Amino acid sequence: MTSSPGRKQTVGVIFGSRSVEHDVSIVTAQQVIKALDTTKYEVVPIYITRDGKWLTGAPLTDINTFKADNIADITGVRETTLSPSIQQHGLITPPVASGLFSRQTVTRLDVLFPCVHGTHGEDGTLQGLFELANIPYVGAGVAASAVANDKIMAKAILRQAGLPVVEGVAFSRHEWLTDRDRIVQRIEKALTYPLFVKPATLGSSIGIARPVDRAAALIAIDIAFTFDRRVLVEVAVEGVTEINCAVLGSTNIRPSVLEQPVSWEQFLTYDDKYMRGGEGMKSAERRIPAPLDAELTAKIRQMAVDAFRAIDGRGTARIDFLLKDGTVFVNEINTLPGSFAFYLWQAEKMTPTAVCDELIRLAFEAFTEKRRTTYDYKSGLLALAASRGLKGVKK
Repeated sequence: MTSSPGRKQTVGVIFGSRSVEHDVSIVTAQQVIKALDTTKYEVVPIYITRDGKWLTGAPLTDINTFKADNIADITGVRETTLSPSIQQHGLITPPVASGLFSRQTVTRLDVLFPCVHGTHGEDGTLQGLFELANIPYVGAGVAASAVANDKIMAKAILRQAGLPVVEGVAFSRHEWLTDRDRIVQRIEKALTYPLFVKPATLGSSIGIARPVDRAAALIAIDIAFTFDRRVLVEVAVEGVTEINCAVLGSTNIRPSVLEQPVSWEQFLTYDDKYMRGGEGMKSAERRIPAPLDAELTAKIRQMAVDAFRAIDGRGTARIDFLLKDGTVFVNEINTLPGSFAFYLWQAEKMTPTAVCDELIRLAFEAFTEKRRTTYDYKSGLLALAASRGLKGVKK
């Protein structure tokens, strides 16, 4: 899908949602909205409240709007929904006609720009809706989003791809509640303290703890299970250096300059990332480029590309690494990094506006590729079932 000559492309920027990373998502979306070139794009903000209500309207492009207690009551903000039907192909406002003379409008969208971190956004759920609606969208597809968002699944796939990962033990809430003693024995047999305890599908360091003994681990695991139904426990490799690398592309993947975040704690907490300077991940103290030699830098940049390919990623991601004594481990893949890692691309002389342009171009490229796939296949099965009856058809 492309716009007509001279017509701006309509970009739906989706953010918020029922996620513990709700506030981070708002900040990211406002940065994206600010970066989008208004000579090329008509921006339609789409905000999902903490309780799952979808809203749209011009006031949602202003960060100050989100100081209000009830955003839905602000003049110019209306309830909306994204239709999964390819016939409507956009936002229906309001989602339900409230009276005999009420009118619904359909705002057609050329491309969607998701800015929802974590649950109900970065995990493949929104991407599934976009696929049903048949609208091009920025970023990784359903499978890549779901896999990267799940630390347990991502670790398995990265290991299968031959990429080094830190050893870990994974288990479910049911297993923990049923027999925690057996789980503790598994952990202590496979790993040594200190540990990292992580909810399987959250980001922004939420719910993560670093217990140094069994008593602390029990508390950390109980807390982690309030955020997720599955938990990953890993060895906390001592004396590591954190290194991050962003990637951008699809078939041709470009790695960014490397960065070394500098934490005030033993790992980057939520406050380290977002609260110290008020500008998202850019506010955290960091060294760009990371002070590594050329050979190690090239190795990590290639590993970032390989990890992105392993999950069939597209668009962008930030790959987080752990470095100890020359050994590199892939730690996490973030398919929707805070601030879209604009600061890393700025170090490569690429402006946030240029990054957004490229992400939208990649979205249309992926949509063109999707249209080459056949989805409508008519067989003789229904006619056979009608003539023989359902019992006569092999399953």
